[in-house]
Amino acid sequence: MKTIKFIFIIVLSLTFSFGYSQKGKVRQATKEYDNYAYLRTSEILLDVANNGYRSVDLLQKLGNSFYFNNKMEDAAKWYGELMAMNEPVDAEYYFRYAQALKSVENYTESDKWMKKFHEANKSDLRGRAFASRVDYLSKIEAASRDFEVKNLDINSDKSDFGTIQYKNQIIFASTRGGGKKYQWNEQPFLDLFSAVKQEDGSYNNVKEFGGDINTKYHESTVSFTPDDKAMYFTRNNYFEGKYKKGEDGVNRLKIYKATKGDYDKWENIESIPFNSDNYSVAHPSVNIKGTKLYFASDMPGTLGSSDIFVVDINDDGTLGEPVNLGASVNTEGHETFPFINEVGDLYFSSNGFAGLGGLDVFVIRDFENRLEKGQPLTLENVGKPINSSKDDFAYYENLTTEEGFFTSNRDGGKGDDDIYTFKFPECVQVVEGIVKDKDTQEIIPGATVTLFDGEGKQIDKVVVGDDAAFSFDVECDKEYLIRVEKETYSSDEKRFTTPNKKQELKLEINLEQDEQEIKPGDDLAKTLDIPIIYFDFDKSNIRPDAEVELQKVIAVLNKYPTMKIDVRSHTDSRATTQYNDALSKRRNKSTIDYIVKKGNISKDRLTGQGYGESQLVNKCSDGVDCTETEHQLNRRSEFIIISM
Repeated sequence: MKTIKFIFIIVLSLTFSFGYSQKGKVRQATKEYDNYAYLRTSEILLDVANNGYRSVDLLQKLGNSFYFNNKMEDAAKWYGELMAMNEPVDAEYYFRYAQALKSVENYTESDKWMKKFHEANKSDLRGRAFASRVDYLSKIEAASRDFEVKNLDINSDKSDFGTIQYKNQIIFASTRGGGKKYQWNEQPFLDLFSAVKQEDGSYNNVKEFGGDINTKYHESTVSFTPDDKAMYFTRNNYFEGKYKKGEDGVNRLKIYKATKGDYDKWENIESIPFNSDNYSVAHPSVNIKGTKLYFASDMPGTLGSSDIFVVDINDDGTLGEPVNLGASVNTEGHETFPFINEVGDLYFSSNGFAGLGGLDVFVIRDFENRLEKGQPLTLENVGKPINSSKDDFAYYENLTTEEGFFTSNRDGGKGDDDIYTFKFPECVQVVEGIVKDKDTQEIIPGATVTLFDGEGKQIDKVVVGDDAAFSFDVECDKEYLIRVEKETYSSDEKRFTTPNKKQELKLEINLEQDEQEIKPGDDLAKTLDIPIIYFDFDKSNIRPDAEVELQKVIAVLNKYPTMKIDVRSHTDSRATTQYNDALSKRRNKSTIDYIVKKGNISKDRLTGQGYGESQLVNKCSDGVDCTETEHQLNRRSEFIIISM
C-alpha cells in the first residue's frame, strides 16, 4: 500500500512539474510574441503543442506566428484546430483562417469562412467585397493572361523583392548581405542592391546600391523622380545614427529622400515631413510627371493595417498633405506596394479584396485621370500568372521597354521571396460590327466609321460598303472610341476597353434617324426615306422584300402614335382597266391588313384606295414596249401622311 502511495506521489509530482514546465514555455513564447519574434514564438509553442497542451491563446499565437511569416500551410493547420475548439474568437481569425486556406488553394473551405467572417462583421469592406463577388474565381480566370513569367537568375536563397528600373540597371532589396538579423523572421536586415542589364536581356553583376543609403537596418523599395536627380526610399526609423521607437516601443518604417551629387553619389538624405515614430510610411512611387508621391502607411485615418495614400510634390520639391485614397482602394485589410505607371494606372497589392490567396496585385486603370475628373474607379484583379495562391506584390512595369517585374513567395522559387520578370505579350485582336438603323434594324451602307484611341487621337477611318460592315485591328487591354456618322442620321459613339487577351470583340452600332419636320401630304418614301413596296405581276400578296419595308412603316406609326396615313396602290398597264382597278384594290387591302395584323396598328389610322393603272410613274402605258423591270416600278403601294 505504501508503495502504491509512493508511486502516486511521484506521478503527481512529475505531472505537476510537466505542467509547470509547459506553462513556463508559454510565458516565454508570449514574451517573444510581444516582441514580434514570431519565428522563435512558433518554435517554442510547437514544442508545447506537440506535448499535448492546447488552449485558445496558444492556438491563436501559434497560428498568427506562422501567418505573419507567410507560412500559410502551418497557419491553416493551427487555425483549423482553433476553430475546432468552437470557442468564441474575434472575427479577424475567421478572415485569417480563410486567407490561409486560400493560400493552400482550398477555395471551397476558404469561402465558407469568408462567409462566416462577413456574417460576423457586415460593415467590414473585406467581407462586403467577398459577398459582392461570389464568382470571383471565374472573374479572375477571365482576367488572366497567357504569358510566361521567369524567375530572375540573380535571386538568392534569401528574400529578394521590390524591383525598379534605373538607367541600365534594376534596383531591388535583398537580405543576402548578411549581418544583423531581424527578430521577426530571423533573417538579415534588407539592403538595396543593383544588377546590370545585359545584351541578352538578363541581369547580373549584383552589388550594393547607393553608397551611404544602406545601413545595418532595413532599406527597400526605391522610386526615382523623372529627372533621376532625386530618389525616395524606405528605411527603418534610423537616421544620423539614431534608432528610434514609438510610444509603444516599436521601431517603424519611414520614407527618406536623397539627391544625386557629384559623381552620381546619393547624398543629402532627409526624412520626409509626415514621417512619424508612431506609425509607418513606406514603399514610395513617384508618377511620371513628378507631381505625385504614392505610398503605404498605417497613419491615423487608415482603414486597415495599411492603406495607400498620395501626396502632392510641389514645384520646389516640398510635399503637401497626405490624402488617403479611400474605400475604392483601401479595406480593413492590408493594401501596400503602390506603383503608378506612365499612363496613370495604379497598381497595388492587397489581401482585402477577392483574390487567389495572400497578397494579390490589383489595378485601377486610368486612375489619375479618373480621380481628377471625379469619374468612377474600377478595380481589377490582374489575374494569373502575376497572381498566385501565395503573396504577389511589388509590381512594376515599363511600357516603353514592354517588360515588368513583381515579387512572389510562390512555390518553386529560390528563396523566401523571389523577383519574377515578364515581357508584355504581343496581343492584337479585331473589333468588328455592322451599322444598322435603330428602328428598322436595316443595314446602312455608306456610313463613316472612325476609330480613336482613349485620348481622342484618330487611328483609322473607313466608309462601310454594301454590307455595312467594318473591322479594325486593335491592341489588347486598351481604351478606344468608335464614332459612326451618316447623313440624315444622328452620329453614334461607342467607348470600349479591349480584353487583355486575344478574342473577338463585336460592337452593336444602331443609328437613329434625325428628327425631320413632317406634315400632312408628305410621302414617307421621300420624307423618311422609306421605300414604296412592289408586287409581282398579276399578284396582290406581300413579297418578302416588301415585308421588310412594311416593318419600317410600322416603326414610323409606332414612333408617331397619332399619325394617320393613306395607302395608295397601283398596277402596271397590262390587262384591262377594269381588271387593274380590282387588282389594285386587292393590293391595297393586303397592304393595310399586313400593317394592322403584324404591327398591331389600329385600322382607324389607315385609309386606302386602289388606283389601277391611272398613275403610272413612267412611259409604260398601253401599247408601249417596256421591260419587265420598267413595268415593275408601276406595281406598287405608296404611303402618304394625311394627319399627325
